[in-house]
Amino acid sequence: METKRTYRLIPSFGASYNTGWKVMSDNFLRLLLVVLVLAIISGPMGFFGNSNWKVDHFDFDSIPFNMDNFFKFGALGIAAVFIGLIGLLYIFLLLPVFRYGAKMMFVQSVRQQTPDFDMLINGFRRNYLNIVLANLLVTALIGIGMVCLFIPGIIIACRLAFTPFLVVDRDLDPIKAAEESWRLTRGHGWTIFFMGFISFFIYIAGFICFFIGVLVSDMWVKSSYATLYQSVLIEKGLYKLEEAPVTVAPAPDASVS
Repeated sequence: METKRTYRLIPSFGASYNTGWKVMSDNFLRLLLVVLVLAIISGPMGFFGNSNWKVDHFDFDSIPFNMDNFFKFGALGIAAVFIGLIGLLYIFLLLPVFRYGAKMMFVQSVRQQTPDFDMLINGFRRNYLNIVLANLLVTALIGIGMVCLFIPGIIIACRLAFTPFLVVDRDLDPIKAAEESWRLTRGHGWTIFFMGFISFFIYIAGFICFFIGVLVSDMWVKSSYATLYQSVLIEKGLYKLEEAPVTVAPAPDASVS
């Protein structure tokens, strides 16, 4: 019985982007819908980060009594704190679930499985606390690294790049996922760094091609990182690649009655 492999799963820069493009092409509509959903879900953050949101949007003079500057700034401060709190809760308690679930959908595509849209909300029913804590841990570690002369932050970001995948794919807790990511990425740090560096230019090219270009760029980059993750798992012997069997027709019977 002959076997064949559809995707070239080698943990290298070129192979990851080449295979990532094929993964994206083979699952284009489903993955397009995934990045569209993520774009919509991430949209509210534009409101919280809008620098044009000012006190001038409130007409204090319409209030039927005089307010001095102390009360004006006090009211503005309370509103800003409230909106900031809502924004932080949204960022750390809701967005990670959708983003981690989307990463798993891209991994499913690499594994030649049909991406399951239920993964986008699966984290709310399963592993929710681990997702939230893992996202918080990675964000904190990268932030601390960035404060320490910037370069350590880049190193930490590269070495913890697989943490989200491991939380949703292997059901690891935040600490174990971070430790396992650090172990798996040993020897692949430069690959992850260069992939991130090139992704910047891929996104720039996407912006030049307007909205649809950005979506395609995002799909390609996400597919490539999922490909690298799957390739490293196979390299480390943590995932057995199932090869699709090819049925070979039996040779015709040459016997003559």
